[in-house]
Amino acid sequence: MEHLFFFYFALVIAASSVLVVALRNPIYSALSLLIMFFHVAGLYVTLHAEFLAAVQVIVYAGAILVLYLFVVMLLNLKQDERYHRQWPVAAGIGSVLVLEALVLTVLKGRSPSTTPAVPETSAVGLGNTEALGDVLYSTYLFPFEVASLILLVAMIGAIILAKRDLGGESIQ
Repeated sequence: MEHLFFFYFALVIAASSVLVVALRNPIYSALSLLIMFFHVAGLYVTLHAEFLAAVQVIVYAGAILVLYLFVVMLLNLKQDERYHRQWPVAAGIGSVLVLEALVLTVLKGRSPSTTPAVPETSAVGLGNTEALGDVLYSTYLFPFEVASLILLVAMIGAIILAKRDLGGESIQ
């Protein structure tokens, strides 16, 4: 039964992800993104990571999607025709990547595992939230901080690009 739920969530996530990019109307694209966010949260629930599912819904489906819709409404975008000319190239690259993933999956299933079994090193007695916080702020502290810095730089770059497109003047 778990496999059935996984394949359902995976199919809907893949289809709605393609729709986010393929739809020309940004509002429909945002609705597809919302569907994808909720199904990713469903995947987290099937993995018994209820805290991550709640964070997925609150942060991504709530805050990030509202921010995205705010920017779309602020820029008053109707339809964007700039990137839809490149669909044949994107479809070719995507097809090659899907074929590669399928070949690697089949080959991995046929080859015997050469890595020795390592006992799981998890904190005994901790819940999902405590274990996640422990690992995030000890083992993965540096990558966590680097990711936040990259997101800050991307946000500043998006603001600069939007100002150039809207106002026509250069920022110095």
